[in-house]
Amino acid sequence: MIRKEMIAMLLAGGQGSRLGVLTSKVAKPAVAFGGKYRIIDFPLSNCINSGVDTVGVLTQYQPLRLNTHIGIGIPWDLDRNIGGVTVLPPYEKSSNSEWYTGTANAIYQNLEYMESFNPEYVLILSGDHIYKMDYEVMLDFHKANHADVTIAVMPVPIEEASRFGIMIADENKRITEFEEKPEHPRSNLASMGIYIFNWKTLKDALIALADQPSLDFGKHVIPYCHDQGAPLYAYEFTGYWKDVGTLSSYWEANMELIDIVPEFNLYEEYWKIYTKSEIQPPQYMSDDSVVERCIIGEGSDIFGEVYNSVIGCGVTIGKGTVVRDSIIMNHTQIGEGCEIHKAIVAENVEIQDNVKLGVGDDAENELAPHIYNNGLVTIGERSVIPSGVCVGKNTVISGVTTAEDYEASYLASGKTLIKEGEEQ
Repeated sequence: MIRKEMIAMLLAGGQGSRLGVLTSKVAKPAVAFGGKYRIIDFPLSNCINSGVDTVGVLTQYQPLRLNTHIGIGIPWDLDRNIGGVTVLPPYEKSSNSEWYTGTANAIYQNLEYMESFNPEYVLILSGDHIYKMDYEVMLDFHKANHADVTIAVMPVPIEEASRFGIMIADENKRITEFEEKPEHPRSNLASMGIYIFNWKTLKDALIALADQPSLDFGKHVIPYCHDQGAPLYAYEFTGYWKDVGTLSSYWEANMELIDIVPEFNLYEEYWKIYTKSEIQPPQYMSDDSVVERCIIGEGSDIFGEVYNSVIGCGVTIGKGTVVRDSIIMNHTQIGEGCEIHKAIVAENVEIQDNVKLGVGDDAENELAPHIYNNGLVTIGERSVIPSGVCVGKNTVISGVTTAEDYEASYLASGKTLIKEGEEQ
């Protein structure tokens, strides 16, 4: 029988509803990041850099682009005869067919897959965080403490602690208590949603809890293991880690890549981030283009001015156009004479000539202020913005729009323009 010391299960089914129209057609882990990458590239690259060569990727919501991106795992050197990367969608069973109803339920439905490798340890990861982490160091910590479960934690400001699962640990880092999103947190050690389980401990817990509706690690599995007296340990991580679950944090994480001394470095030799690259020509910048502090993806043609922005692959920025503090994703075409300020523009968008995005005063978004805020303009995938329109701040546009959709060629700050048939 094959035996792998540690296999990874990567939860990548998330809808990412707080990313608004960016995830209406694509799963959150497949959203573009940093010009040429997708969010899932980071945990996958961490796996191969940490010597973990068997990864099950659990998909669910809008999985097509994720599946195409991962393929058979070649970019991450995960195309193996034994192990490698396997995409694990929910599937029909003879008695009933079930969606994954919670993080741990998704793992439970794939017990057979894990069993086939007879692992000693199972690493549980989430597909929507940006970070570099050596899981081998965490495994060494797990073994040294004879733990049944090790939870990666990181210190967060105490005033933010109530947003997380919080661990209370003794001086040896053994977890004595934990609280899921406590109102009055007694510790600032937040769970990162990264777990190492002894295989037997995980299997027993999942089978015992199988009937729980929407079975979840934080709510059910970890408390169950604790109640059974299993030794649980907190592994403290001090590197860069960002949950890019909101438009503001997604925008900030991209902008941090172009800091003079980036806190998160994509260029380190010894810890490469791998991705699937399309064969594209190099970037082209015309004589009168200006580019300052930017990432520009392959195959992009720049005829205008770009400042402090992250530009994906195959993007065209027309003559006389000025782009500032923005994220422009792959294969988007921007016409001539445009002004674009603090915008997140998804893939395959067409912005025609003389369009202004991000103008005027701030106003709260009328429909979803908890999603569209921070002065950003968000444009959904495959949208079309007609010539000569002005768009305010905290706005969102999705779909093929025409001049008739803009009263007096203007979409005021805080307004939402989502065409029928487009999801919010």
